Amino acid sequence: MRTREEVDATLQIAKLNPSELLPAVHCLSFSPGASGATAGDFCLMELEPALCQQLEAGHSLVIRGDKDEQAVICSKEKTYDLKIADTSNMLLFIPGCKTPDQIRSEEMPPNIIHTEIFGFANNYWELRRCRPKLKKLKKLLMENPYEGPDAQKEKDSNYSKYTMADFLDQIQASEEEIVAHLQVLHACEIGGYWRSLEFDYEMKLLNHITQLVDSESWPFNRVPLTTCLQELGPLEPEKMIEHCLECYGKRYVDEGEVYFELNTDKICRATAQMLLQNAVRFNLSEFQEVWQQSVPEGMTTRMDQLKGLALTDKYTRPETIFLLKVDDLPEENQERFNSLFTLREKWTEEDIAPYIQDLCGEKQTIGALLTKYARSSMQNGVKFYNSRRPVS
Repeated sequence: MRTREEVDATLQIAKLNPSELLPAVHCLSFSPGASGATAGDFCLMELEPALCQQLEAGHSLVIRGDKDEQAVICSKEKTYDLKIADTSNMLLFIPGCKTPDQIRSEEMPPNIIHTEIFGFANNYWELRRCRPKLKKLKKLLMENPYEGPDAQKEKDSNYSKYTMADFLDQIQASEEEIVAHLQVLHACEIGGYWRSLEFDYEMKLLNHITQLVDSESWPFNRVPLTTCLQELGPLEPEKMIEHCLECYGKRYVDEGEVYFELNTDKICRATAQMLLQNAVRFNLSEFQEVWQQSVPEGMTTRMDQLKGLALTDKYTRPETIFLLKVDDLPEENQERFNSLFTLREKWTEEDIAPYIQDLCGEKQTIGALLTKYARSSMQNGVKFYNSRRPVS
């Protein structure tokens, strides 16, 4: 252990003026436990202030990922990529070490603080906010979609079913992000398991509701829940009727009664998917006519309702339209662009935007994505984008 005289002598040899330094001196030595330690025995993690506050409040962070996946770490609300950052300086773990600001605030007299090093590291984990990896969620749900209570497979226990605990174990996303995506997928908890509705069955439920609305001459913004359940309960489970109303409407309460305001855009979009899913390509003008005839009377179809669901080809004669769902495309950025440029060599920003919007991270724009993954050119005054790399 060094004495004060030895410290002062060292400062003199180093030609440092003690009056310009803080009075307290840390003398470091390795503890018996640290002398045999390796750099991999301890891990440091760099956290943003909000995450640090959550940990201090008793919340947890969870590392998620299978062996073949890049690890992510999740709070209750967000997902972060977990990267190892190397540092040229060795990082020492010193319990109770006082920082210069603490020494100044305590006005410590000139003294020597003998401190033991508990461990060390030469890298740390760096967290970067990323998009949740939710494609697997849809894949798991589609293993056993719900086709109604009378479907034969509901009597067979061999089909896959998943609980929220299963999703938290297998999906690289936070709990809030998983719950939000289950709503996007119109999934429903049935008998303790989360199930997606088979699309034809979902449309059957929606058709029951819209036919009842039409027969009762209700306005689309005032559909009474109680009457719906009474009238349609003999046809389908009440829980499924209410779930369908939740998917295609907005719940509100008026004078103690629960009502739903049906969403025209969602119903028109679902009807278009029903028409397009069994056709490779559809004559655009014929499709628009059939589409308008197929939606409930009083609703108006518009092409902007199909963003991220269907793509029109304006360069065929006659113009055509076909089903292209954004949630069927690859999840990773480069794979997504490769898939899109394989499908079509050149895109306008208007056409490609709905298919890359979900790739935008925080403070990232569609323009920035196109600059990174595509090359632009002008044709007849119109800007087109094609791939920056050869597409096989």
